[in-house]
Amino acid sequence: EQIARVVSSDAGLAARVFALANSAALNRGGRTITDLKTAVNRIGHNNVRTAAVSFAIAQLRRAAELRHIAKELESLWQEATMVAALAHAIASRARGINADESMLAGLLHNVGKIYILARAHRHAPLFQDPAALGQVMRDWHANVGKAIVDNWGFPEHLSEAVGEHENIDRQAGHPDVIDVLTVAVMMSSFVGHEVDLELNMQGVKAFWRLELNNEKCVHIMRDCAEEIALLRTALGD
Repeated sequence: EQIARVVSSDAGLAARVFALANSAALNRGGRTITDLKTAVNRIGHNNVRTAAVSFAIAQLRRAAELRHIAKELESLWQEATMVAALAHAIASRARGINADESMLAGLLHNVGKIYILARAHRHAPLFQDPAALGQVMRDWHANVGKAIVDNWGFPEHLSEAVGEHENIDRQAGHPDVIDVLTVAVMMSSFVGHEVDLELNMQGVKAFWRLELNNEKCVHIMRDCAEEIALLRTALGD
C-alpha cells in the first residue's frame, strides 16, 4: 500500500507500472488492471523497480540539456530494453533464477554508458573524439554502472551482475543472474543474424551453466519474439 502511494504521486511512473501490469507478457490472465495497488501487487517489487528505472531514464532522455546526444541515448535505451526482455525470456526458461530480477539487471546493464555519455560534454576534447569516448565507455562502463546501481540501493547481486556481465571467464558453482545477463547481452548482438551466434558463444561459461546451446538460443530469439516485443513496449521502448 505504501509503495502504491509513492507510485501514485507521479502520473508518469504510475503509467509505467500499469503498462507492465497489463503487458501480455506478465499478465497471463489477460484481465485489465485499473487499480494501482492491484497493479503493484501483481507485478511485485522487482518490476516496480524496473518501472521506476524505465521512467527515470525516459526523463533523462528528454532532458533539454542532453538534446545534443539524444540519438546516442536512444540507441543505448533500445539496447537496454532488448537485453532486459531477452534476460526475462532466458531466466523464465532456467531453473532457480528470478526472471523479474533478470529483466531489471538487463535494464540496468548499460547505465554506466549512459552516465559517461551524459557527462562527456563537460570534457569537450573527449566528446569531440568519438573513438576516445567509445574506448572510455567500453573500458569503464561496467565498473561505473556497478557503482551507480550500488549507490541507488539495489541488492548487491544486481550491482554485481552489472559489474561482472562482461567477464566471460567467470567461475561460478551454479547459474545465476550474472550468467543470464552475460548471455542476454551477447544474444542481443545477434538478433536477426542468429547464425553468427554459435561461433561467438564458444568458451563463454555462462552458456554452459545455463545449459544453452545454439539451437536453444535461436529458439528463444525467434520463437519468443512476440513476448520480447511486448516486454519492450511495456518498458517504454
